Amino acid sequence: MFGPRRVRKTAATLVATAAAAATALLASPTASAAPQPIVGGTTTTTTAYPFMMQITDASQNQFCGGTLVSPTKVVTAAHCMVGETTSSVRVVGGRTYLNGTNGTVSRVSRIWINPDYTDATNGDDVAVLTLSTSMPYTTAKYVTSSQTSVYAAGTSARILGWGTTSENGSSSNQLRTATVPIVSDSSCRTSYGSDFVQSDMVCAGYSSGGVDTCQGDSGGPLLIGGVLAGITSWGEGCAEAGYPGVYTRLTTFSNLVTAQVNS
Repeated sequence: MFGPRRVRKTAATLVATAAAAATALLASPTASAAPQPIVGGTTTTTTAYPFMMQITDASQNQFCGGTLVSPTKVVTAAHCMVGETTSSVRVVGGRTYLNGTNGTVSRVSRIWINPDYTDATNGDDVAVLTLSTSMPYTTAKYVTSSQTSVYAAGTSARILGWGTTSENGSSSNQLRTATVPIVSDSSCRTSYGSDFVQSDMVCAGYSSGGVDTCQGDSGGPLLIGGVLAGITSWGEGCAEAGYPGVYTRLTTFSNLVTAQVNS
C-alpha cells in the first residue's frame, strides 16, 4: 500500500500509525545495523538548518515538517494540513529536539492548501502556512518554475526530519539529515506505475533502499544545492529497495507558493 509520510499527534499514536501506514522516515542501511532515525544519515541541528520547522498540534506534539521561506510563511505538504484548523496547529522554529522547550512557537493565522489537492498519490501535495508570529531565523530559498533542470537523475539532494526510524519504529528526538540521489522519472514510474505523476512529483533514494524519509517527515524539505526543491510527500514503506521516496516537484507549484508568500 502506498501512503503519505505523515504521523498524527502523539508518540503513542506515532508508533501505532507507523505500523499501519505505508511509509517511514529512513530505515537502517542493513538488516543487522542498529536502528537509527534518518537511516544512513546523521544528527544535525536547527542552527545548521534554521529554516527547518516543526509542525505540531496545539500541545506541541510534532507530526509534520515544514520549511520557512519568509519570516511568516512555511511551505509544507497538503496532506499534513487536511482536517487541520488554524487553532489546531502550531509551528515551532529553532528547536532541534522534540522534547526541547527553546525556540519560537507561533500560531497559524491562515492555512492555504492547493485547491487541486485530493490525495498525495494524485499530486498537488503542497500547502503554505501563514504565521501569527514572525520567525527570527534564516529563511530558505526555493526553486523557480523555470529551474526544472535541478532534478537531473543522480543529483545529490538533502532530506531532513524528526520522523520514524523504521516502518514500525519510533521518532527521532533530534533532527536528522541524510543525502539521497534524485531518481530518473522513468525509474520512478517503474516503481510506482500510474501513481507517479511526473509533472507533480520527483523521486529520490537508492535502488538498494536504506536511506529514506518516513512517517513524521511529511512536509519537510528536499534540498538541492541548498535550495528547497521538493516536499516530502509519500512512498511505499520506508527505505525499501526499489521504492524511492516521492516528493512534491516544487518547480510546478513555485508560482502558486510565491503568490501565497506575497499575500
